[in-house]
Amino acid sequence: MEKRVIQVEEKVPAKLLVPLSIQHMFAMFGASVLVPFVLGINPAIVLFMNGIGTLIFIFVTKGRSPAYLGSSFAFLAPAGIVISKYGFEYAQGGFVVVGIVGCILAFVIYKFGTDWIDIVLPPAAMGPVVALIGLELAGSAAKNAGLVGVDKIDMKNVVVFLVTLGVAVFGQILFRGFLSVIPILIAIIAGYVAAALCGILDFSEVVKAHWFALPHFQMAKFNASAVITILPVILVVTSEHIGHQVVTGKIVGRDLIKKPGLHSTLFGDYFSTTLSGLVGSVPTTTYGENIGVMAITGVYSVQVIGGAAVLSILASCCGKLATMISTIPGPVIGGISILLYGMIGTSGLRILVDSQVDYGKSRNLTLTSVIFVIGLSGITVNFGSVSLTGMVLACVVGMLLSLTFYVLDKLHLTNDQEV
Repeated sequence: MEKRVIQVEEKVPAKLLVPLSIQHMFAMFGASVLVPFVLGINPAIVLFMNGIGTLIFIFVTKGRSPAYLGSSFAFLAPAGIVISKYGFEYAQGGFVVVGIVGCILAFVIYKFGTDWIDIVLPPAAMGPVVALIGLELAGSAAKNAGLVGVDKIDMKNVVVFLVTLGVAVFGQILFRGFLSVIPILIAIIAGYVAAALCGILDFSEVVKAHWFALPHFQMAKFNASAVITILPVILVVTSEHIGHQVVTGKIVGRDLIKKPGLHSTLFGDYFSTTLSGLVGSVPTTTYGENIGVMAITGVYSVQVIGGAAVLSILASCCGKLATMISTIPGPVIGGISILLYGMIGTSGLRILVDSQVDYGKSRNLTLTSVIFVIGLSGITVNFGSVSLTGMVLACVVGMLLSLTFYVLDKLHLTNDQEV
């Protein structure tokens, strides 16, 4: 018997809502709080605005696109430069301007449509780009687990990693009933218990934290140089957003680019970034971790995503709870991420299969081959303070190649053009 799918607009029973929402919150937590740690700000404000941003996204898209908005990694490099020169408040100003320009871009797409996407990113290009969203994160999952990038692998980390991944993997095929829809949450709990037994948990910060603590809000400041440094990131974020909407659409079985529309999802994402930047948080983006949770569980309900957002807001105001969640060790996050990122990668391959891409055609073979190698090669192209690498660089290369093929078709120069 196939696992029951809970569709986007469906409501879930009250007894399921909380655990399913907790599952989504835990899935995004490790990556989302890493951004404020790197930038040197309190993660409580980020948790608060991630929750607010997700609720805004749900409202703007009228509950038709299941997506959790977490902290964007795309801004780390340019934001770090601005913070070192001017301070975080001026980086906030850059975030706000990117958000406003993104909202304008959403309006342009609303007026002129999305047919251009099929031209610049045909299935032979879109499939590998989406696959790269998951595949290029594989290394970060292994690093979180403490399995690469260390002088000596700690066997305690290996045990916790294997327990977490094992429960997540075998839970997919062994759990039944209620347990079958929360395998990620169960795996996180199992991994956490294993970490406690291995003695790698540290609760000292939890003891120090207050029960109730409001997030720290601060207003953005603006500087032309800071804005110019951060603004080019809009190219990266927009490419990432389109890829996430395509892969989410494939998972839930709907064309989210058409309905609620790319203009709607893009506006919700960038408006959230604008608001976050104004009050002292970091930019937001749709999160691959939560896309992976949907792919694994078959639970696509926006109500569950909204529940996770509310829980994130509540956690941001409870110092001990937020700190407690932050004690989830890297091997647990790494074990879960291996499966979540793999699911996203597989979704990209599914696009190729569902679209019946003909690899007898040289253009399709070329597009997919070049995109995969560029995305996984580690090549980086720098434009000032903005670096294009991995999936984003592969997406740009794929778009340029596809657009060139389209122009050559119009000039009747290609040898595989369909009559």
